[in-house]
Amino acid sequence: MVVRTPTDVGLLIRDRRRRLGLRQNDLARTVGVSRQWIVEVERGRPRAELGLVLRTLAALGIDLLVSTGEQQRDTAPAPDAAIDLDAVIAAARGRRS
Repeated sequence: MVVRTPTDVGLLIRDRRRRLGLRQNDLARTVGVSRQWIVEVERGRPRAELGLVLRTLAALGIDLLVSTGEQQRDTAPAPDAAIDLDAVIAAARGRRS
């Protein structure tokens, strides 16, 4: 998933929380914030404190990976996708030619 806006972060947090079967109160207690803070972040609050957002992501087991954009997004595997090792080897051999 490409995350570019506070709304994207909020949707990611809400989706993961729901998949884990957590209520907003449960997550708030784990992170050490109010339920209202979770509500606002899930709605895409643009000025949410970064440290708390990172703590929330960690509580949900979400790893934050950063890309510089130099890597083509079309060819990059999704983090959970299986890697086709034969394709990787074939591509590496093709570059040496």
